[in-house]
Amino acid sequence: MHLPLPVLLFLLCCVSGLPFYNGFYYSNSPNGRNPSNGHGEGLFNGVKLVVDTPEETLFSHRGANVTLPCHYHYEPDLLSPRPVRIKWWKLSENGALEQDVLVAIGLRHRSFGDYQGRVHLRQEREREVSLEIRDLRLEDYGRYRCEVIDGLEDESGLVELELRGVVFPYQHPHGRYQFNFHEAQQACEEQDAVVASFEQLFRAWEEGLDWCNAGWLQDASVQYPITQARHPCGGPGLAPGVRSYGPRHRRLHRYDVFCFAAALKGQVYYLEHPEKLTLAEAKEACQEDGAQIAKVGQLFAAWKFRGLDRCDAGWLADGSARYPVAHPRPHCGSLEPGIRNFGFPDPQSRKYGVYCYLPR
Repeated sequence: MHLPLPVLLFLLCCVSGLPFYNGFYYSNSPNGRNPSNGHGEGLFNGVKLVVDTPEETLFSHRGANVTLPCHYHYEPDLLSPRPVRIKWWKLSENGALEQDVLVAIGLRHRSFGDYQGRVHLRQEREREVSLEIRDLRLEDYGRYRCEVIDGLEDESGLVELELRGVVFPYQHPHGRYQFNFHEAQQACEEQDAVVASFEQLFRAWEEGLDWCNAGWLQDASVQYPITQARHPCGGPGLAPGVRSYGPRHRRLHRYDVFCFAAALKGQVYYLEHPEKLTLAEAKEACQEDGAQIAKVGQLFAAWKFRGLDRCDAGWLADGSARYPVAHPRPHCGSLEPGIRNFGFPDPQSRKYGVYCYLPR
């Protein structure tokens, strides 16, 4: 005789030793026995898995090695070790899929994508499962999740990694509001930078960045930082802050972009040359000096972190002419530190020198 399913489930739920959760039966081990350590610990006997990660943001710089701390323990503590599975992944910043970084079971591990060969699990102490990343890249900044999986139980913690760098607004050579989101990403990459995150733009605003043109951010939102409220930047009635247009269509809408450039390994310098140069001559002059013409992100990084200060306008790789001022003075632009911008002159103009970049 076959019992109806509701009757069968009712009878099973009355059998002792079989916990019932949402229609599924669970046992504490694959064999149906409690894998305890003699004190009755188990995932369903009041033992809690806890994952510890730092609350503060970690700061590093491009090219460095960094360790993202992660440890786990049990409450109450277990007397004997248990096999666990470790997974690290990077959270999405702009609607893209989350990125797998590393998985490990015991001594076996596997890394993924651009992290292959650059990451490994650091286990110098008991129950330490920290992630070490070597040769940091610009795109490595962001939030990472450390997950510890013990049977049916899993817990995780977040680690936020930030690179030391500088945020700068960037416009198309044809003028303002010419980039869709994908073009903005490419524009930043061409300047040795990446599209800035909101956190990076907010930190730049706290440090005094004031820019009235709206630009793309990494999450595909469009925002701009204002330290001095005024017309037409939202009007004088609004408080200073980071103004937001919210998320925009990645292909149809067009704005400027805020790029983020990290500190440099190499050197940016103004090439002493007997005469002014066209853009083509400027590129050739840097090559003859054993270097390459500098990119906008490299000039900003040298100004921000190396104190590059020069009152001579020079060509850059994108065809713009700029110069960095760390110590404002008369006859050298405004009274605020920053990068002075002459836009995108005629490439045949002979009014400018050149800034070169020498990698290390």
